[in-house]
Amino acid sequence: MSIGRPVISGKAFAAPAPGKSTPGKTRTCPHCKATILDSASICPACQHHLRFDPAVAAEQRAAATFAPLKVEGVLRHPAEGEPWEYTVVLAIRNERGEEVTRQVLGVGALQKSEQRSFSLSVEVTAPPGTVFPKP
Repeated sequence: MSIGRPVISGKAFAAPAPGKSTPGKTRTCPHCKATILDSASICPACQHHLRFDPAVAAEQRAAATFAPLKVEGVLRHPAEGEPWEYTVVLAIRNERGEEVTRQVLGVGALQKSEQRSFSLSVEVTAPPGTVFPKP
C-alpha cells in the first residue's frame, strides 16, 4: 500500500467545468454501463471516449489527477491441492466508519499453480489551481 505525495497523471478524469457539473454527480457509461463521474470524458472502466471537445480535453489534461492510495497483490495457488475460489469485494466507508457502499467486483477460481494479480487505485481529480498539502 502506498499513501503519499500526489502523483500527477495525464488521464482525462477532470474536475467539472464551472456551471457544467456538480462534483460527485454520476451518470452511466453508454458503452459498459458502469457508474462514472459526470465530469469524465473517458470512462475509467472501459476507457472509451465519451466526449470530444478539444478545449475540454486540453483543460482535462491540465487538471491535477493523483492517486493517494494504491494497493497491489498476488494470489498464488500452490502446485498441490484442490481449486480455490475467490471473491473480490470493495467496501467504502465514510469518516465515521459507516459503510457507504459495498460491491462484489469479481469472482473466480484458481487451479493448481495458477495466479491472479489485483490492483486497486483511488484516483482523485482536483480543480485547476489546487495547492496540495505537503506529506
